[in-house]
Amino acid sequence: MTVDRLLVGEDREVELVRSTERERLRALVIGDVQRAAQLHTDDFQLINPLGGALSKEQYLGGISTGQIRYLYWEPDNIAVRLYGEVAVIRYRSQLEIVVQGHHIPRQGYWHTDLYERHGTQWQVVWSHATTADS
Repeated sequence: MTVDRLLVGEDREVELVRSTERERLRALVIGDVQRAAQLHTDDFQLINPLGGALSKEQYLGGISTGQIRYLYWEPDNIAVRLYGEVAVIRYRSQLEIVVQGHHIPRQGYWHTDLYERHGTQWQVVWSHATTADS
């Protein structure tokens, strides 16, 4: 296989990771827990901007019950580093959310996520979010 073919294949994988993250965000915003569950590994863990850790069950359960409700989540450019079956992504976003009835107005966040490829599908394993300076 030539270097050009390898790069084209890698570019395709990078775009697949980006599109998977965008699909995951859409599923979370519309509350499609079934689709979101397919995009998170069983041992998924989120570290939220307050430093709290949530398992997949806690996170998607909170979305399912309405304890966590995304009103808006729009990523900027998603940077991807690909390492074989693992990808690390980083991006800035604008996000608005209601958590346990507390409305958090739209503001900027940084996100760093680790993805693993399982067969032909990418799934997020770890996700970390922190507030971003304006």
